[in-house]
Amino acid sequence: MSGPQDPVVAEAMNRLWQKYLPQIEERVATLQRAADSLASGDLSPIEQKKAASDAHKLAGVLGTFGLTDGTDLAREAEGLYEGSEEEMRRLAARLATIAEGLQAMIANRK
Repeated sequence: MSGPQDPVVAEAMNRLWQKYLPQIEERVATLQRAADSLASGDLSPIEQKKAASDAHKLAGVLGTFGLTDGTDLAREAEGLYEGSEEEMRRLAARLATIAEGLQAMIANRK
């Protein structure tokens, strides 16, 4: 039976990572754009919903690739983007920090 240290499994996971990396990077970019829009007071309801959705998707996929801290950050972002406008504005800097943290984790996983 193959374990998580199996080189065949590791290679398959690396191939999957490369395949989905552009999509992962685009979702993180969505979070960054939403944080920027929020900071400038221009976050539309559509952008807010997209950011929450992309954060939700990131939470799942990052855990699959062993980035559990990324999953935690993405879940936090999802909760904030699903919150009230007042709460999001109050935590705009945190949302930007989350996006930056996710970008760094992904860059280090490459």
